This record gives sequence, C-alpha cells and structure tokens, in this order.
Amino acid sequence: MDALIREPRRFNPLLRLGVWASERVTGRRMQPARLLAWYPKAAIGAGVLETLVAHDEPSARILKLVRVTASLTTNCPFCVDMNSFEPDAAGVTDGELSSLQRWVGDLDAELAASLDERERTAIAYARAISSTPLDFPPSLKADVTRLFTEREIVILATTAAQVNFWARTIQALGIQPAGFCTIPTA
Repeated sequence: MDALIREPRRFNPLLRLGVWASERVTGRRMQPARLLAWYPKAAIGAGVLETLVAHDEPSARILKLVRVTASLTTNCPFCVDMNSFEPDAAGVTDGELSSLQRWVGDLDAELAASLDERERTAIAYARAISSTPLDFPPSLKADVTRLFTEREIVILATTAAQVNFWARTIQALGIQPAGFCTIPTA
C-alpha cells in the first residue's frame, strides 16, 4: 500500500535540513519526516520530540525492549522495523525479539528466563501503556514503583508514549516499513 498522501514537492528550508539530517543518520528515506513537511508545526514538534529521546537511562537494553514492545502492541510495521534495528547494540538478542513478537499472554519461558525482573516489568508497563483501553493493574503499579525511580518511570512512560505517537501518525498516513531490518518471523 502506498502512503495516503504524496510528499510535498518543496519543503521549508529548515524542514529540508531536518529531513536531510534524519536521512543521513538513519541511512534511509524517512517518509514520516517528508510527509510531516505538509504541516511545519507538526514536523518541528515531532523533530524536537525525536531529538530528546532517552538513550541510556534506565538502560539501553530496557529502552530497546520498551520500544519494540510498544511497536508490537500498537501493531505498527514501520515502528517494529525501525525499533528492531540493531538490537545487539542494546544487548537484545534476535531470539528475544522473536519471543517478544510471539508474546500474547504471559511471557514464554525462554524470554522470561533471559530477562531480569526490571526488564519483565518494563515490558509489561510498555504493553499496558500501548494497549487500548489503558489498564494498569495494582500489581503492575506496585512492581513499577518498587523497581524504578520516579525519573525512570517518567522515562519509561514517555518512551512508550513516543512510540505510540509515531505508530498512530505513521499508520494514519499509510507509511510502510523503511527496510531497517529483517523483522523476526512469529
């Protein structure tokens, strides 16, 4: 399926610079950035949001697991493609990515064994944030507040919410995966 709308022929010079920078960093044609150029305020806001993303806190591994989980939960192929790219750089294995993709109810034994309690809780929290309707059982709230600092909770919540923003925007515009990686098969 093609995108819902075509890319604008001409961009605001500031946006052109932003699109160029995002494509240089990713090595891919960034159709989301190009389509947002139709409304510069949205493009600039999304660009600022993207530049302020968390990278290392609480850990690169937990953030990668949260991003992939939110991508899968929102069922966004572009997001899964992008957020599954180079998992080993964050210490996430291809097997863990495949297990996350298969995860429907409880974590499978293989994935659960490879994760510590903080990672399992971060994944459950990301799924809760990314599901409709939102549902935070008391046990999840208790685990999140027991295992993470207030700062880390805000980082986890905003990381999952950022993926949700992109998932909804990308899906609403009909944007297809950009070929960042081979998505593990279920």
